[in-house]
Amino acid sequence: MGHKKKRKIRIHREGYGIIFTLTMLIFTFNVLMFLYVPHWAFAIGLILSATLLVFVTYFFRNPTRVLEVGDENFLIAPADGRVVVIEPTEENEYFHEQRLQVSIFMSPFNVHANWYRIEGTVLVSEHQKGRHQGAWLPKSSTENERSLVVIETMSKVQIAVRQIAGAMARRIVTYSKPGYHAHRNEHFGFIKFGSRVDMYLPLDTEIFVKVGEPVRGNETIIGRLK
Repeated sequence: MGHKKKRKIRIHREGYGIIFTLTMLIFTFNVLMFLYVPHWAFAIGLILSATLLVFVTYFFRNPTRVLEVGDENFLIAPADGRVVVIEPTEENEYFHEQRLQVSIFMSPFNVHANWYRIEGTVLVSEHQKGRHQGAWLPKSSTENERSLVVIETMSKVQIAVRQIAGAMARRIVTYSKPGYHAHRNEHFGFIKFGSRVDMYLPLDTEIFVKVGEPVRGNETIIGRLK
């Protein structure tokens, strides 16, 4: 069903400023530790600060993933993580009808870039303020800070994806603009420090994954539109 090309790892642009600022703070912190505290305390501080820098750099990793599929109706996972919901639900912010909800929860250790899951035209891209409760909670889909992106496919089927902030995630970045023609293998956004992505699909969508199953953004085929 698909062909995966060789991956390359780089740092996502959303991490440049954070990593640079953190590096400067850690450098200043360790210089002060070296000058004013015992050597054992300096060594501990150096190890902890280096661990923090490595983790933040790892968090903003941006692997190159290119997936080629022969069927335009295949839906590709928009994010890394674990499937936590597959169920019909009433979507009341845009469709105002029942849709098949497929949700992926991202831990702080997952890649946090978000990919377009299918080719089509962006109809809606909007951000809504909200709470920052745990993204694994069902009510986070409608109460947390979130962004909604709706795409109309080449066959005129509309599907939506919602980026949801969590207890740690304090910033959602969405690149999509209405009228833009989205393609597979492109990023549509980024969520910083752990959260969740919900997809709202037609009820007759054929789903290939199960609740609890790990998925990889722009690699795992979630399902197929009828």
